[in-house]
Amino acid sequence: MINKKLLKIIVCPICKNKLILKKREQELICIIDSLAYPILGNIPILIKDKARKF
Repeated sequence: MINKKLLKIIVCPICKNKLILKKREQELICIIDSLAYPILGNIPILIKDKARKF
């Protein structure tokens, strides 16, 4: 589980918008860019090339 303090400050690396945690999918979602960043081993991977477009 990602630290709650980290979730308050973490933003999308592209648009700087807040990210939404999807626990079941283990992803951080950016609504603006329609990207889902994976969380691997409790570490968010905030790299555009690793994100999934939705």
